[in-house]
Amino acid sequence: MEATLPRSAAPNVAAPIRPTAAPGTLATANAPSVIVPFMFVVTGMMSLCTGAVWLCFRPDVLSTYHYNQYVVALTHVFTLGFITTIIMGAMYQLVPVALETKLYSEKLAKWHFAFHVVGVAGVVWNFWVWDMKQVGHFGSAVAVGIVLFAINLGRTLARIPRWNVIAAGVASALFWLVLTMLAGLYAAASKSWNFSPFSHLAFMHGHAHLGGLGFFSMMIVSVSYKLVPMFALSDIQNERRAWASVLLLNAGLAGLFTTIILASRWKLAFALVVIAALVLYGLEMRAILRARKRRVLDWGLRAFIAALSLFTITGALASVLCWPGLRMTEFTAQLENVYGFVFLAGVVTPAILGMLYKIVPFLAWFHSYSKEIGRCKVPALADLYSERIQIAGFALYALALAAVTVATALQNEAGVRWGCVVLVASLALFAVNMGLIIRHFFRPRVEPLVLPGQAKKRAAA
Repeated sequence: MEATLPRSAAPNVAAPIRPTAAPGTLATANAPSVIVPFMFVVTGMMSLCTGAVWLCFRPDVLSTYHYNQYVVALTHVFTLGFITTIIMGAMYQLVPVALETKLYSEKLAKWHFAFHVVGVAGVVWNFWVWDMKQVGHFGSAVAVGIVLFAINLGRTLARIPRWNVIAAGVASALFWLVLTMLAGLYAAASKSWNFSPFSHLAFMHGHAHLGGLGFFSMMIVSVSYKLVPMFALSDIQNERRAWASVLLLNAGLAGLFTTIILASRWKLAFALVVIAALVLYGLEMRAILRARKRRVLDWGLRAFIAALSLFTITGALASVLCWPGLRMTEFTAQLENVYGFVFLAGVVTPAILGMLYKIVPFLAWFHSYSKEIGRCKVPALADLYSERIQIAGFALYALALAAVTVATALQNEAGVRWGCVVLVASLALFAVNMGLIIRHFFRPRVEPLVLPGQAKKRAAA
């Protein structure tokens, strides 16, 4: 079966040439070489699998109150090692394509990768042994990588002839990422100070929301305004609503971070601003999907949309936890664990996994088969992996998410452990499918191209 994406790369038997993808696909003349996003994606997936297995052996990380060295270490495996790494790699591919401009520097991206990998590994290990001085040192390496990332994408954004809501959202996410990094370095350094103007726990909560809402959520919101219409064959339906969602998310986060670190009773007000931003985003996503031309959505996009729906749960939990005068009890403290887990494992992770089923197959296809269009018969994108394995993986993931969430709320260590075992099983299926896709990088599967006239001659013979 012949690949149909990009559509502009249809066979031209008279003059077989390397195709240039049409605007609206994941690869154009502006896209970097596939090795740049690929090395980030592979590293991020290794971190996710490491963290999931780690949870099987240390379920107490979720079943007990969240502030201790092991929780902090494992949290950074997921946030820095997995989510941030994947998003960075995806942005190197998607920003040039979505905004129709070339990446400023692939060389800078490779230097960023080196600093990032070394820094994250050092930060996680030294959190585990609670050596805050070394956390600061390795955190500085992460910071160098983030600065290189921000410069690279910032210079790329500067080339855009006309800004839109996607560019504004990406620029906002870069700003919040840099602020998250500075807040993290401040938190590490303040451990050795005799005095800090902020409660250390409150500042850590503020730091977490800068990264979670400012970088993760903002990047999901802004980039999905390009990707969902692209994959569903639709368009943004209301530009004002899309802009309002990004602007309100920025305003709400600025106020929420300030009120969290100051332990202000106004936290709830700014949390509601953030929730309003996400409601507008959800309404726009619904409008985009209702106007789509592709009636049947693939499982990758379904997983992404299902993940977005869990913003409702995190919004409800945030409202409760920000309630003025809420007493800190064993149960409310455990709700913070549930809140963080549902956001990271329920919203961000499946959103990423869903989009990886769109991005990674295309990278493999474009790398291995784009030169063969018009020369050979090449597989379609859907032929690069197993849909049955994909569905089974998502089903197991949903089961694991529900089990671990309930067990965390009930402080049931055994429940967390077995839920995480199911989680590992779901990720194993995901890894199998990614392996099937990656195989095409090294062993392309092409067949001789049989033209219609040749087929008739063979049939007659």
